[in-house]
Amino acid sequence: MSLRQLPNTITLLRIALTVPIVWALLVEQYGLVLWLLLLAGLSDALDGWLVRRYGWYTRLGGYLDPLADKILVVSTYFTVAWTGLLPWWLVALVVAREVIILSGALAFRAVTRSLEMQPLFISKVNTFMQIVLVLSVIVSAGVLSLPAWYLDGMLLLVLFTTVSSGLAYVVAWSRKAFNHGRATVEPPR
Repeated sequence: MSLRQLPNTITLLRIALTVPIVWALLVEQYGLVLWLLLLAGLSDALDGWLVRRYGWYTRLGGYLDPLADKILVVSTYFTVAWTGLLPWWLVALVVAREVIILSGALAFRAVTRSLEMQPLFISKVNTFMQIVLVLSVIVSAGVLSLPAWYLDGMLLLVLFTTVSSGLAYVVAWSRKAFNHGRATVEPPR
């Protein structure tokens, strides 16, 4: 393995961390869950830093990194809902957003034969808020009881950012497809 592949290896390890995180949630080992989630977050920061610092970008890594985040977030949300810490309707909304984004990307790829993954700013905000919410309910369940107003507020914030992000991606993919269609129809000037 070359050093250029190190970020991809770290990303694959982050995907593998999903299994012990889900297990620890199911057996209510919330302290362990928090440590494992911290490790996952640090690995995400490390692989991103390596790519930026040394230019070790690979096309595979461009797909793996957001996939790892989605696997971790969706798995954690499903498990937290299974244990009763979050409502199922929120999990359905989070998953629906992911399906919309993936469907848009696949449709764009099918039509244009190209695909560049670029997260939108609202998507980064949404991912951050989703992580803060899941960490908050885990902390509240097993470490330190947090006020209901805070948890309810976070839930509403995640609802807002999830819907906003999903809509933003629908607009972005539609605009890209429209512009691509115009570029292939109009003669160059």
